[in-house]
Amino acid sequence: SVRIVPYFILTTAIAITIGVTLVSIIQPGSNIDQDFVSRAMETQSMAQQVHNQTFEDLTVPERIQNILPSNLTKSQLERDMLPIVIAAIFVALAMISLQSSVVRPFYDLCLAGQVLTMKIISWAMAIAPYAVFGLLANITIELGFQAIQSVFMYMITVLLGLGCMLGVYMVIVASLTKMSPISFLSKIREVQLLAFSTSSSAATMPFSIRAAEENLGLRREISRFTIPLGATINMDGTAMYQAIAALFLCQVYGIDLELSGILLLLITTIGASIGTPAAPAVGLIVLATILLEFGVPVEGLGLIFGVDRILDMCRTTINVTGDLTATAVMNRFVKPPHN
Repeated sequence: SVRIVPYFILTTAIAITIGVTLVSIIQPGSNIDQDFVSRAMETQSMAQQVHNQTFEDLTVPERIQNILPSNLTKSQLERDMLPIVIAAIFVALAMISLQSSVVRPFYDLCLAGQVLTMKIISWAMAIAPYAVFGLLANITIELGFQAIQSVFMYMITVLLGLGCMLGVYMVIVASLTKMSPISFLSKIREVQLLAFSTSSSAATMPFSIRAAEENLGLRREISRFTIPLGATINMDGTAMYQAIAALFLCQVYGIDLELSGILLLLITTIGASIGTPAAPAVGLIVLATILLEFGVPVEGLGLIFGVDRILDMCRTTINVTGDLTATAVMNRFVKPPHN
């Protein structure tokens, strides 16, 4: 764990950097006329709210302080989930340091809460296609046909970024392991197709472990530690998507981020991606928390809802590929225990 966690954080930072670079070059959200956006704002108070949430008058330490948990009740009321995620990390670290008998009741409570939440989300997802159609139609009416063109360029940016990240993985495989990148992709293609069809790293996890052990010949103790951990905290594709989507919507709503804001976006996205559950479409929920930090109206999510499913399938494929790449790297550099 001493080696794998920094590796995961490094690859996530690389993915976000690629995404930020591409969206800054392609500028997919700049195609929308800001006059349309101004008319789309319902009231001046909303526009003022967006301006106030950009933190332009705050220093970088003050911005970081704003995302740290200070009042969880307030964060829940304001739907500011990032401080809650950070608080959950602290609680998890405390639970690890205590005896299992002490924390078992709290663990069971959290497990029940997760199951209940996912059940309710499944009900919501049943009507999501109709809601997405309504949101997309509404925002297209408000912003004009240019919104469709911008969404298309947004899709191209995300897919191009995911392709670049796949290339990074192949460079890692070629340079840090003794495998051929083509052979590596050939042996994990079934897992990639399953990840693409399910959009869930968690659902793909057993097949990823089997592919690592049987197809790639990696050690059991490595694969059964790295892949479950990676499915939880190694979300390179999701992190890249969240960064691109956040910057895209910033461009749509005319919110300019300085270098300090982009660096804060990188840190925020890394933290948010670590707390993203390995389930379909959950990345959108986490993205909403990132948008709040940078003053983007959450209503803007309606612009990208319609294309999220295909992008979710693609970024899950990259997430799973990243887990298997990390497993191959750790298999090379982590020495087996001596009997």
